[in-house]
Amino acid sequence: MLAGVGITYVMLFLFDASHAKTAFLESAGVLKMVLPIILVVFFLMGLVNITVDKEKISRHFGKESGMRGWFYAVTAGVLSHGPAYVWYPFLQNLREHGAKDSLVFAFLYARAIKIPWLPLMISYFGWAFTLFFSFYIILASIAQGLIVEMLQKEKS
Repeated sequence: MLAGVGITYVMLFLFDASHAKTAFLESAGVLKMVLPIILVVFFLMGLVNITVDKEKISRHFGKESGMRGWFYAVTAGVLSHGPAYVWYPFLQNLREHGAKDSLVFAFLYARAIKIPWLPLMISYFGWAFTLFFSFYIILASIAQGLIVEMLQKEKS
């Protein structure tokens, strides 16, 4: 992928150097913005691999996690920042250690609540709307996870 992008930039540079420079600077800006999040995610993945064994992951996010697993998944989803795709390797790592797919779905869905944007949302729509909206996103994240759980049971 990296080689393909590099070749594309070189070809673009040969045809139109000014647009190639603009595109490269934009890409560098996005990388600069996303890189801290990527580093945090890779740090968390390493930390999970070193300190957390499969038994702990299963206890908190596995088949026997119960309500605690749902609470952790939704809370972590709400608190997570940055683009969703940087969390994919971390979530895959958790799945490999025994986390349930339903909790991964709940995590990803709960990311729709963006804590830094809540004050702006409150200023536009008010407290009541923001609270109800956030509450229903949390309910929907759990519902999505439960649907995945039901579909997996039917498949097995």
